[in-house]
Formats: sequence, C-alpha cells, structure tokens
Amino acid sequence: MILGSDSHTRYGALGTMGVGEGGPELVKQLLSNTYDIARPEVVAVYLEGTPAPGVGPQDVALAVIGAVFKKGFVKNKILEFVGPGIRSLSVDYRNGIDVMTTETTCLSSIWCTDEKVQEYYTIHGRPQDYAPLAPGKTAYYDGAVRVDLGRIESMIALPFHPSNVYTIKELNANGEDILRQTEIECQKQIDNPNLRFSLTDKIINGKIKVEQGIIAGCSGGTFENICEAAAILDHQFIGNDAFTLSVYPASQPIYYELMKNGAAAKLLETGAIIKTAFCGPCFGAGDVPANNALSIRHTTRNFPNREGSKPGNGQLASVALMDARSIAATALHGGVLTPATELDIPEVPKDYSFNRTIYEKRVYNGYKKPVTDAELKFGPNIADWPEMIPLTENLLLKLVTVIKDPVTTTDELIPSGETSSYRSNPLKLAEFTLSRKDPQYVGKAKAVQTMENRRRELIRKEEGDAGKLGLDPVLKLLGQTDPQGFIRKTSLGSAIFACKPGDGSAREQAASCQRVLGGCANMAYEYATKRYRSNLINWGILPFTMDSSEEFNLEPDTYILIPGIRKAVESGREEIEAKIVAGNEMKTLKLYLKNLTKDEREIILCGSLINYYAMTKNRV
Repeated sequence: MILGSDSHTRYGALGTMGVGEGGPELVKQLLSNTYDIARPEVVAVYLEGTPAPGVGPQDVALAVIGAVFKKGFVKNKILEFVGPGIRSLSVDYRNGIDVMTTETTCLSSIWCTDEKVQEYYTIHGRPQDYAPLAPGKTAYYDGAVRVDLGRIESMIALPFHPSNVYTIKELNANGEDILRQTEIECQKQIDNPNLRFSLTDKIINGKIKVEQGIIAGCSGGTFENICEAAAILDHQFIGNDAFTLSVYPASQPIYYELMKNGAAAKLLETGAIIKTAFCGPCFGAGDVPANNALSIRHTTRNFPNREGSKPGNGQLASVALMDARSIAATALHGGVLTPATELDIPEVPKDYSFNRTIYEKRVYNGYKKPVTDAELKFGPNIADWPEMIPLTENLLLKLVTVIKDPVTTTDELIPSGETSSYRSNPLKLAEFTLSRKDPQYVGKAKAVQTMENRRRELIRKEEGDAGKLGLDPVLKLLGQTDPQGFIRKTSLGSAIFACKPGDGSAREQAASCQRVLGGCANMAYEYATKRYRSNLINWGILPFTMDSSEEFNLEPDTYILIPGIRKAVESGREEIEAKIVAGNEMKTLKLYLKNLTKDEREIILCGSLINYYAMTKNRV
C-alpha cells in the first residue's frame, strides 16, 4: 500500500493500493503513526471482452467515470478490477485506466495480477516485488460495475468535468445540441455575465474543429499510447494552421525508448512537438490553450480554468479529455474531431526495456544513507507557517464566500499553475485563495482576521472593550448581555459555504490557505472527497455539514455564532445548534460534525496537526 500526496497516486494494476491524500496525512506516516480509516466498501469492476482497435485506456476510463460519478456509486470506496477481460490488456493499458479511477471519487483501486505484471516487474529490475493477486473462490462485494470492453467506443469528456462524457460519434452527429447545452452549463460555472463561453463556434462546415491536442502526463504519456499515436500519424502531415499537437512522454526512460524505436522521429516528421517529461499541461504550467480555444487532451482532468485560462483577466479556454489514439486521428485530419475507431489502426511493436542508468546518473538515492552534513539552501520563498490558534470555547464566524455550484474543485479553491512558485511560502500562496472563483475572498477573509487579531490584542492588554471590534449590533442580536466576557471566550474567523467542495487534487493548500487567512470552518451539504475533508481537519478547520432542505439560504456577510463548540468537539457531539445573524434578524441553524475520530477531534481542538504534535507528548 502506498500513501502519496497527489490525488492520482495509483498503482493498482501492479498489485498495490495507492491512496492520494493531503500532505499532513503523509506527515503522520513520517512520524511513525498509522493511516486510520473506517473499512471502505469494495466495488468489483468486472471486465470482459477485448477492446476494439482504436479504443484506448482513456476511452475505458471515461466510460466508467461517466457511468458512476454523478450517482456517487463508488465514492470513497475501493475498486477491485476482476474478470477475464483483464488478460486482454497490457500492463500499460491497465495503468492508463487505473490512474483515472481518481476521477470516479473512489478511495483507491487494485487489480488482479498475472504473468504480464510479473514480466513488467522483471523489466524494471524488481522481480522479487511481484505477487499474484486474485479473488477467492467466493468473494463478496458491496457493488459491481460490469464493463464489456468490446462495446466501448472512442469517448470524449466535454468541459468542465471528466464525467461529462459522450462518444465522439454521438457528439459529431449531434454537435449543435450537445455543445449548446454544454455552453449553458459551463456559463453557469464561470458565473461572469461579461464573459461569453463558446463551443458551438467550433462547428465549421458541419464539423467540429479543435485548436490544440495534448498527449501528456501519468495517463496519456505512457509508452504504448505514444507508440500507437506515432503509428497512426506515420509519414503524415498534421498541418501548420491553428491546430498544434504536443506530446510529453511520462518519464525520461520512456522518452529514451521512443527515440530508440523511432516513434519520436515519426511524430516530429508530422509537425508534432515532443517535449520533455513534465506534468505541466495537467495544471496550467505548459501549453495553456489560447483564448476561447478548445484543447483535446489525454490528461487526467478538465476542470474549469485548471489548464491556465484566467476568467478574471478575460481569458477563457476549455479542455476536453480524449484518448491518445483519437487525438492522433484528429491531428491526422488537421484538428477535425475524429474517433480512432474510424481508422485502420496499424499493428504496433510494443517491446519495452527500462534504462535504469537514466536515473542512476541523475538522481541521488539517499534512502537509508543520508548525507547529514549537506547544506540545506532556503530560497526567498521558503517561509515558516503562521501561528495556528487552538479552538476557543465559542466561535463567531463571518461567512465571506458562498458557492452554489453543484461541485467545487480544489482548483477553484486554490488554483494550480501560477501558484507553484509559492508552495513553500504560506502567506504568499494564500493570496491566490479562491482567486478564480471569488476574487474578493482574500480581502474579506483578511478583514475578519484583522478583527480577530484586534480581539486578542484587547485581551492581552486587558481592555476587553467589545465596542472596539465594531460587533455591538451583532452581539445585541445574539442576546449577549456581557459582551466583554463574550469576546474573551469567543474567537472570530471566516468561513465559506459550498454545496460539495473538494473534488479533485489532494493538495492540502486548498485548506491550508483558508487557515492562513483566518479561516475556521467550511460548511457544505457534503464533501466531494475524503482527502479534502481530512485536509480541513488537519489544518484545524471545522468540516461542518448541513441539511440541504434548510428553509433559508446562507448568504455572504452572514455572522454565525457557534456557542460551546469546544465542548461539543471534546464530547463528540455530532449535532450542533448555531445562531445566524443576517441583516436585523437572528435565526437558528443545525450544523453537523459527523464521524470524527478521537484523533481528529484532538487535532481540531489543538488548532492544527502542527499544534497537535507540538502540544501533545509522545506523538513521535
């Protein structure tokens, strides 16, 4: 089992359960603690049949994602890939499906293993690590997804989610209707009437034409994907008009093999561009689509603005997910959307050898042999974390942002791409929080944080004048007859509401940036992923849920008092009554803190995981 700090930590096809979690969960392991979760349910993914020529792993993955995501059928569950269809798939093909299981919102995935997996380990110099895995004679599952590989067609996932799936054939036949409906749904997510999102303008002379193709990353840049794309494009010309094709091998050893077997040369001769192994196109740090361009990509996600478009600056672009084979087929036709199943797919040699020296000559392996006297160099953007405050007796929240989209991604909570330079500078990174969803968030959260800093200053000076905080009208509506005593026991913090936040990346910055700006709570109908909820807890942010049937809607600038919150967390109480001040009236609201473990409650009480280890003895 592997715990990794990227949401696409997946090694299931190799017989290892990979789980993507936020960095704090990995810190627990570095300090020799355990990864504790309730036993997840297990769903069998039964594969049968053989994929048709031109159908690749992304097609299979998108078909599964489209079937299960919106139903929440596999959320936080384990997918167990079984069935006779596995034997028809190469390990590269299996890996291509497996890495995309993250987009179903499952917790992890694992496959039956066989002699092909054994050979894979041998090629990579690790024959001793192979283990045969298969269900017992009688196996019980909590659910099942049955996949006839022979019926899968070339697929496309339109903006803005991998579950917005159609067959390319269906899209080409009904492009006007499907693209117009997608425009309407995407415009709602952009939530900016001054920007017009357009897809129907891609229909030219009755055909859908795209401006960019990308084959990259852990899902697209695999050896066999690129070999088959090269075979489809061999000795052809993709044109030198608006359409461009970029290919990023997933690793330097793969790049080496593509040069050795001639696939790289075939691609370059067509007008495609080959770039070094790099995850950039997946998160907006390379090949950012042009304004209003449609990019087709064999990558992992197509969330709003993920690949670098910036609505705040007037730039809009969109990404559709496709398999490398259909991207190559589209490139063959100068950008006219084409499923690979319409081509005669040539046989492709797939012999692969792993050149270990590429890593040995570049990467220092310090495992169990640290150089303790080596100098650590700290650049100007490596900074300490600000102080995290333990949970007080009461909590007064100001709701600064309300997001009513059905799902909110981590990319919308903290964007990728331009933030990469500040990953080790909490204060600078926090300046980007919600910048693509609510540009006013940072300023409003800082205003609440200033009030909290002023409250603590008054307490230190033993002044205790609530009037200096400007909260007299709020406290009066809340019925507080002793405002001075109240503010001594009640901290102030900002909060956000989103219907279903946290879909996507495992990056803990989606939570930590809120905390750095004084965020104390999230409110949601549900959380999209376990990893986002865990990130909130590890940064001392209360992960409240609420009933979607509440008769009134939360609005920005609402004050929410949660009396006795510390005792509620200490005692494990799951239902908490809050008081809301909106305008000149006060109402009550039921909030829930369900299924917190003892350790999670302690982390919240301490104010963060950092405090938990600093304040609690014998944790290392």
